[in-house]
Amino acid sequence: MKPDDGDERVILKPAQEADLTEFRIGLQNAFAAGFTAAFGTAPDGPIPSDEELEGFFHAPGAVTYHVLLDGVRVGGVVLTIDSVTHRNSLDLFFVSPDQHGRGIGSSAWRAVERMYPETVAWETHTPYFEKRNIHFYVNRCGFKIVEFYNAHHPDPHPEAREGVPDGESFRFEKICSHTAG
Repeated sequence: MKPDDGDERVILKPAQEADLTEFRIGLQNAFAAGFTAAFGTAPDGPIPSDEELEGFFHAPGAVTYHVLLDGVRVGGVVLTIDSVTHRNSLDLFFVSPDQHGRGIGSSAWRAVERMYPETVAWETHTPYFEKRNIHFYVNRCGFKIVEFYNAHHPDPHPEAREGVPDGESFRFEKICSHTAG
């Protein structure tokens, strides 16, 4: 995939343990803004919870990056990298709400893909109400919706979707072109 002009301005920088509090706050603020936009009210507590985030940050294979635009932190990404199967997971991804609509997320995703060219497939999830995320993953990043979790088809890992109203969410997958058929 040919980088566009914005790609040179957006880079990923590994987050250090000392950065995780600031990262957590930025992510929770971005997720709360999406919740508030969808439901007209703020969530009852931080989403994801501090405990959930600790689990993501310190899971086996987890890597956490700041998204920088011209050297300024404007978002972040948490990935789980499986160096054996090369089936990797996009666990958390955010761009600060005041930076939306500038192509930063697309540039950051292309940077992720360039960093992990051996990836066979990527997987991610998003709540059903996050239309902006659904648009981004499907129309900008090339993911496909492969599963819809709901009361009739519950998520096998419900603890990972804590705070999602009705537990409804989508699972997305992207088979990488260098491995497809």
